[in-house]
Amino acid sequence: MAAITQIAGVFKGGSVNRRILRAAASVTAVGILVKVVATFKEIAVAGVYGRSDAMDAFLAAALIPSLLINLISESMNQALVPTLIRVKEHEGQEKAQELFSSSMLWLCALLAAVSVAMALGAREFFPLIASHFAPAKLELAIRIFYALLPVVLITGIATNCTAVLNTFDRFALPALAPVVIAVAIILGALLLGGRLGIWAMVYSMLAGTLIHAVIVAWMMDAHGYRLRLRWYGMTAAAREVVHQYGPVLLSSVVASGGLLVDQSMAAMLPAGSVSALVYANRFVSVVLTLLAGAVSTAVVPYFSKMIAHGDWAGCRHTLRTWAGITALVSAPIAVLLIVGAHLLIQVTLQHGAFGAGDTEVVTKVLAMYALQIPFVVCGRVFYRFIVAMRRTDLIFYCGVINLVLDVALNLILMRWYGVAGIALATSLWTVSTCFFLWYWSRRLLAEAMRGEVAA
Repeated sequence: MAAITQIAGVFKGGSVNRRILRAAASVTAVGILVKVVATFKEIAVAGVYGRSDAMDAFLAAALIPSLLINLISESMNQALVPTLIRVKEHEGQEKAQELFSSSMLWLCALLAAVSVAMALGAREFFPLIASHFAPAKLELAIRIFYALLPVVLITGIATNCTAVLNTFDRFALPALAPVVIAVAIILGALLLGGRLGIWAMVYSMLAGTLIHAVIVAWMMDAHGYRLRLRWYGMTAAAREVVHQYGPVLLSSVVASGGLLVDQSMAAMLPAGSVSALVYANRFVSVVLTLLAGAVSTAVVPYFSKMIAHGDWAGCRHTLRTWAGITALVSAPIAVLLIVGAHLLIQVTLQHGAFGAGDTEVVTKVLAMYALQIPFVVCGRVFYRFIVAMRRTDLIFYCGVINLVLDVALNLILMRWYGVAGIALATSLWTVSTCFFLWYWSRRLLAEAMRGEVAA
């Protein structure tokens, strides 16, 4: 009853919480539509490719571009947005545009340089991340990887444009834009899969990614920020972004390393284990995107504004409110997903090349992955607050702990439960992450409030 009263209080409470609620609700509503389309994409892909060697090769090839985007572009978003909001509020739109242009130029140069470096070293590191692939399967993965590299730069631009749109309280349309990628893949798999094989996936992903970037860049331009790549010098604001970017990037390297570790260790198991891990994780990612993604996207601009103005009481109220609500909503969803895992896999994926045996394997993996949902969703609120407080060093330390736990737990649990043990290991280290972020959020807020009283 008290929890229901807390949720009702968000509707009747302060203006910040009402705006966060509206933003989170709009992102969630649009996210549901996007994920429905993505589910049809998974059904189409599973029916055409199943748990085949070609699908394993595609997933292994797509892993590195995805990691590069998360490492470089998402890190830039977290470092840039709080400073961009402060500059816009205190120095005006023109100075904010200059900061954005400089940051985008730097980001594009970094993404291009890293992409070239990864292309040059692909034949050295791919045998490490896909050590148990047969030679022909490994060669296919490398060639797909080369073809997918442009996705890194294109998606990097799109994610930064989306982050800027969020600072204008524009959430729904930017969240809807990625649906074009799923639609492109569905059309490519169904219409061209029989003729082009796995390359239909590659070409359709490239086309969808480009269309997505064009859409969000156009929307950003309509709200006053132009996609202009120009360097305006190392201003105080630019130095602040650089200072924050380093720790965020390092923390992302460590955190994203867990994905690489999981898929690399899954490749050591029987054929199809990588596909089973990815298929199951995508169902969980639907929930995490709709809940953790929506709330974390919504709170970023508001935490940044409150911290810029020293509104610590508002920060405390927002932390307590949204941590409670996310835990209350996500825990029952996790239980439902665990209980209904077999039926869900059977209905959505068991057709074509995906058989009953595949359903049994993926069901176990999905149940283990679903355990993490409440801890990830709740932890994202604390994570965003810590980043907005400029304590990204804590995020880095947390990532190091997680990576060590992930490797150790994988080695133990995969021997007992196979690929499902890798999923269970992930869920276990997310528990420690949630408590780590909760502890430091409370400590940082208490220190800030004591400093305000002393001043």
